[in-house]
Amino acid sequence: MIAVLLAALLLQSPAEPLAQQALEAAQKGDGTEAARLWRQAIAADPGHYASLFNYGVFLHRNQRPKEAVDLLDRAAKVQPGYQVHLMRGMNFQLLERREDAIRAWKAALAFQPRNVKLMQVVGVEYSRGRYFHEAAAMARQALKIAPDEVNLYMLAIKAYQDAGELEAAAELAAEAVKRFPQSARAQFEHGYYLQKRGATEEALRHLRLAMELDPGYEEPFFFYGDLLVKQSQWEAAAGPLRKALAIRPDYSPARVALARALMNQNQLAAAVAELEQAAQLDPKNAQPWVMLSQIYFRMGQEDKARAAKETSLRLRQENPTVLEAAQARPFPER
Repeated sequence: MIAVLLAALLLQSPAEPLAQQALEAAQKGDGTEAARLWRQAIAADPGHYASLFNYGVFLHRNQRPKEAVDLLDRAAKVQPGYQVHLMRGMNFQLLERREDAIRAWKAALAFQPRNVKLMQVVGVEYSRGRYFHEAAAMARQALKIAPDEVNLYMLAIKAYQDAGELEAAAELAAEAVKRFPQSARAQFEHGYYLQKRGATEEALRHLRLAMELDPGYEEPFFFYGDLLVKQSQWEAAAGPLRKALAIRPDYSPARVALARALMNQNQLAAAVAELEQAAQLDPKNAQPWVMLSQIYFRMGQEDKARAAKETSLRLRQENPTVLEAAQARPFPER
């Protein structure tokens, strides 16, 4: 028995007692002493996983991600696992190294392949980086595990939409509304894709359902009003558009649509007020200025009409891609 204990002591890393003291110091709130002891432990044994990981977590909590990720990378080489890769990803994200964060989190998923929450995080990061096809694939993978998670449907629908795969998005939206008929977002998404296919009346019905299910959700009110504008139902369009703006005053497209409805009812001053606000909210967008030029001309204010037209032309030249959809790109493996 004594021989076994002696063998265990001989095999123990010289960093072990220092690492234990560091943890005790950290638990007492003495971060300076804990950090000193972890550094000493790593100097004694550069491959001591517990010291590398715990010191990395300590640095992360103290907003020092660059130092943290160096230690966590070393820890992951010694003993790869879910927690160390998860922490690596969090620090890469803080450093705005999105691709490295995604790689770290995918490594974490290799240890917990059914972790839906982490899949959602990875899917969102893919989308933020315009890796839309990868985002959609990740959402689809998560849906196989958690088919009752409405947010996963929404994530996948948005990813397919951004990737330009509208048929896939429309199919998922139809599936989502069947599975979640009480979800305002599901009703809205299905209505949105129905109007894209030209099924306007059916689209309006689903948008009305979305408005009833969640009166505080602005998008159905905007799209409902915008569809009515496109049908030249000017007076009927104003109500839902105003509701959208009451919920979200900074919703510039809703102001432009409302201005169009007002202009066609000859309420020119009210239309101008909406467009001026829209131009302030979205200063790179030429569209409010195009409409302002038309209205000023109708009002006989030719100087203002000319100035608005010049502004619209300048904005189009300065921001030629402002209204273009973001383009998907492939994820760089390395």
